[in-house]
Amino acid sequence: MQTGDAWRNLFENWPQSIPRQGMLVTTFQETIPFVNYMISGGILLIDRDKPDTSGARKVMITYESISAVKIAAPIELARFQVMGFQAP
Repeated sequence: MQTGDAWRNLFENWPQSIPRQGMLVTTFQETIPFVNYMISGGILLIDRDKPDTSGARKVMITYESISAVKIAAPIELARFQVMGFQAP
């Protein structure tokens, strides 16, 4: 599975029990905070609660341009099992 496919799968199957907010780290070394998102076949639409320095509140990014997703909410690791994660 390609990295972009893995990110698309993660966002397409994001469970209701995990808040749809966090920070997206791009391959451009940019961190984009988000409070919600929408998906499409090849592009993710990120919704920001505050505008960036350009005044933008929405960001469209290809799944291949995602490097990491950071989640700031204090969530126990066990709750991420619904996303396919498991203990080693």
